[in-house]
Amino acid sequence: MELVNKPMERLILRPYKPHDAETIVSWIKSERDFRKWSSDRYGAYPITSDDINHKYMECNGDCEEPDNFYPMTAVTAEGPVGHLILRYTDDAKKIIRIGFVIVDDTRRGMGFGKRMLQMAVRYAFDMLKAEKITLGVFENNPPAYYCYRAVGFREIRTEQDFVFEILGEKWKCIELEVNK
Repeated sequence: MELVNKPMERLILRPYKPHDAETIVSWIKSERDFRKWSSDRYGAYPITSDDINHKYMECNGDCEEPDNFYPMTAVTAEGPVGHLILRYTDDAKKIIRIGFVIVDDTRRGMGFGKRMLQMAVRYAFDMLKAEKITLGVFENNPPAYYCYRAVGFREIRTEQDFVFEILGEKWKCIELEVNK
Protein backbone atom coordinates (compact mmCIF):
# COMPACT_ATOMS: atom_id res chain seq x y z
CA MET A 1 0.00 0.00 0.00
CA GLU A 2 1.42 3.34 -1.03
CA LEU A 3 0.83 6.45 1.04
CA VAL A 4 0.32 9.66 -0.88
CA ASN A 5 1.27 12.87 0.85
CA LYS A 6 -1.61 15.20 0.03
CA PRO A 7 -0.71 18.91 -0.11
CA MET A 8 -2.47 21.18 2.38
CA GLU A 9 -5.32 23.24 1.03
CA ARG A 10 -4.59 26.93 0.75
CA LEU A 11 -6.24 28.76 3.64
CA ILE A 12 -6.77 32.48 3.99
CA LEU A 13 -8.17 34.49 6.87
CA ARG A 14 -10.31 37.33 5.62
CA PRO A 15 -12.78 39.78 7.12
CA TYR A 16 -16.20 38.32 7.85
CA LYS A 17 -18.90 38.92 5.24
CA PRO A 18 -22.63 38.84 6.05
CA HIS A 19 -23.22 35.85 3.76
CA ASP A 20 -20.77 33.82 5.93
CA ALA A 21 -23.40 33.68 8.69
CA GLU A 22 -25.55 31.10 6.92
CA THR A 23 -22.58 28.74 6.66
CA ILE A 24 -21.51 29.31 10.27
CA VAL A 25 -25.04 28.57 11.54
CA SER A 26 -25.03 25.30 9.56
CA TRP A 27 -22.01 24.08 11.57
CA ILE A 28 -23.87 24.30 14.88
CA LYS A 29 -25.72 20.99 15.17
CA SER A 30 -26.88 21.05 18.80
CA GLU A 31 -27.51 23.41 21.68
CA ARG A 32 -24.49 21.90 23.47
CA ASP A 33 -22.26 22.80 20.49
CA PHE A 34 -23.92 26.21 20.33
CA ARG A 35 -23.12 26.94 23.99
CA LYS A 36 -19.52 25.70 23.65
CA TRP A 37 -19.19 28.16 20.75
CA SER A 38 -21.02 31.16 22.18
CA SER A 39 -21.33 30.61 25.95
CA ASP A 40 -24.02 33.07 26.98
CA ARG A 41 -23.38 35.68 24.28
CA TYR A 42 -26.55 34.86 22.38
CA GLY A 43 -29.99 34.23 23.78
CA ALA A 44 -32.04 31.28 22.65
CA TYR A 45 -30.95 28.35 20.53
CA PRO A 46 -31.06 27.94 17.58
CA ILE A 47 -29.72 31.16 16.16
CA THR A 48 -30.11 32.37 12.62
CA SER A 49 -27.77 34.09 10.21
CA ASP A 50 -29.73 37.28 10.93
CA ASP A 51 -28.85 36.93 14.64
CA ILE A 52 -25.14 36.77 13.85
CA ASN A 53 -25.30 39.63 11.36
CA HIS A 54 -27.24 41.77 13.81
CA LYS A 55 -24.64 41.21 16.55
CA TYR A 56 -21.70 41.78 14.18
CA MET A 57 -22.92 44.44 11.78
CA GLU A 58 -25.42 46.44 13.83
CA CYS A 59 -24.09 45.96 17.40
CA ASN A 60 -20.35 45.92 16.62
CA GLY A 61 -20.05 42.60 18.43
CA ASP A 62 -21.37 44.26 21.61
CA CYS A 63 -18.22 46.42 21.70
CA GLU A 64 -18.66 50.09 22.60
CA GLU A 65 -15.72 51.47 20.64
CA PRO A 66 -16.08 51.53 16.85
CA ASP A 67 -12.59 50.18 16.01
CA ASN A 68 -12.56 47.32 18.47
CA PHE A 69 -14.22 44.29 16.86
CA TYR A 70 -12.84 42.14 14.03
CA PRO A 71 -14.85 39.12 12.88
CA MET A 72 -12.84 36.88 10.54
CA THR A 73 -13.57 33.88 8.34
CA ALA A 74 -11.09 31.20 7.27
CA VAL A 75 -11.66 30.22 3.65
CA THR A 76 -10.34 27.64 1.18
CA ALA A 77 -11.09 27.54 -2.54
CA GLU A 78 -14.24 25.60 -1.63
CA GLY A 79 -15.53 28.25 0.77
CA PRO A 80 -15.57 28.96 4.51
CA VAL A 81 -14.06 26.35 6.85
CA GLY A 82 -13.74 28.36 10.05
CA HIS A 83 -14.60 31.53 11.87
CA LEU A 84 -13.51 33.58 14.88
CA ILE A 85 -13.58 37.11 16.23
CA LEU A 86 -10.88 39.33 17.67
CA ARG A 87 -11.59 42.26 19.98
CA TYR A 88 -9.58 44.52 22.21
CA THR A 89 -10.26 44.18 25.93
CA ASP A 90 -8.29 47.17 27.21
CA ASP A 91 -8.27 50.90 26.56
CA ALA A 92 -4.59 50.87 25.58
CA LYS A 93 -5.39 48.36 22.80
CA LYS A 94 -2.63 45.95 23.80
CA ILE A 95 -4.76 42.90 24.68
CA ILE A 96 -6.83 41.02 22.10
CA ARG A 97 -9.47 38.45 23.03
CA ILE A 98 -10.28 35.70 20.54
CA GLY A 99 -13.79 34.30 20.64
CA PHE A 100 -16.54 32.54 18.71
CA VAL A 101 -14.00 30.04 17.34
CA ILE A 102 -15.65 27.41 15.17
CA VAL A 103 -14.58 25.06 12.38
CA ASP A 104 -16.82 23.35 9.84
CA ASP A 105 -17.98 20.22 11.67
CA THR A 106 -17.23 18.07 8.60
CA ARG A 107 -13.63 19.37 8.44
CA ARG A 108 -12.58 19.13 12.08
CA GLY A 109 -9.38 17.24 12.81
CA MET A 110 -7.78 18.35 9.53
CA GLY A 111 -5.69 21.19 10.94
CA PHE A 112 -7.91 24.06 9.80
CA GLY A 113 -8.56 25.28 13.36
CA LYS A 114 -4.87 25.35 14.22
CA ARG A 115 -3.94 27.12 10.98
CA MET A 116 -6.79 29.63 11.35
CA LEU A 117 -5.69 30.44 14.91
CA GLN A 118 -2.04 30.76 13.91
CA MET A 119 -3.07 33.31 11.27
CA ALA A 120 -5.27 35.18 13.75
CA VAL A 121 -2.43 35.32 16.29
CA ARG A 122 -0.03 36.68 13.65
CA TYR A 123 -2.65 39.23 12.56
CA ALA A 124 -3.29 40.36 16.16
CA PHE A 125 0.42 40.79 16.90
CA ASP A 126 1.57 42.20 13.54
CA MET A 127 -1.39 44.26 12.35
CA LEU A 128 -3.35 45.09 15.49
CA LYS A 129 -0.15 45.55 17.54
CA ALA A 130 -1.38 43.44 20.45
CA GLU A 131 1.08 42.40 23.13
CA LYS A 132 -1.08 39.63 24.55
CA ILE A 133 -3.92 37.48 23.23
CA THR A 134 -6.41 35.73 25.50
CA LEU A 135 -9.25 33.29 25.09
CA GLY A 136 -11.44 31.03 27.15
CA VAL A 137 -12.42 27.43 26.57
CA PHE A 138 -14.78 25.21 28.51
CA GLU A 139 -13.06 22.25 30.16
CA ASN A 140 -15.65 19.96 28.53
CA ASN A 141 -14.20 20.86 25.11
CA PRO A 142 -10.83 19.04 25.04
CA PRO A 143 -10.37 19.17 21.23
CA ALA A 144 -10.51 22.98 21.32
CA TYR A 145 -8.28 23.13 24.41
CA TYR A 146 -5.57 20.99 22.77
CA CYS A 147 -5.82 22.99 19.54
CA TYR A 148 -5.23 26.24 21.46
CA ARG A 149 -2.31 24.70 23.32
CA ALA A 150 -0.80 23.52 20.01
CA VAL A 151 -0.91 27.12 18.76
CA GLY A 152 1.06 28.30 21.80
CA PHE A 153 -1.62 29.36 24.29
CA ARG A 154 -0.86 28.57 27.92
CA GLU A 155 -3.21 28.30 30.88
CA ILE A 156 -3.21 31.24 33.22
CA ARG A 157 -4.21 31.33 36.84
CA THR A 158 -7.09 33.60 37.67
CA GLU A 159 -8.19 34.94 41.02
CA GLN A 160 -11.59 33.39 40.54
CA ASP A 161 -12.94 30.41 38.66
CA PHE A 162 -15.23 31.24 35.78
CA VAL A 163 -18.09 28.78 36.06
CA PHE A 164 -21.22 29.12 33.96
CA GLU A 165 -24.57 27.44 34.51
CA ILE A 166 -25.30 25.98 31.07
CA LEU A 167 -27.92 23.38 30.19
CA GLY A 168 -28.40 22.62 33.87
CA GLU A 169 -24.70 21.87 34.34
CA LYS A 170 -21.76 23.80 35.73
CA TRP A 171 -19.21 24.48 32.97
CA LYS A 172 -15.79 25.73 34.04
CA CYS A 173 -14.01 28.07 31.64
CA ILE A 174 -10.24 27.75 31.38
CA GLU A 175 -8.40 30.99 30.58
CA LEU A 176 -5.49 30.84 28.15
CA GLU A 177 -3.09 33.43 26.77
CA VAL A 178 -0.14 33.87 24.46
CA ASN A 179 2.30 36.77 24.62
CA LYS A 180 4.20 38.43 21.81
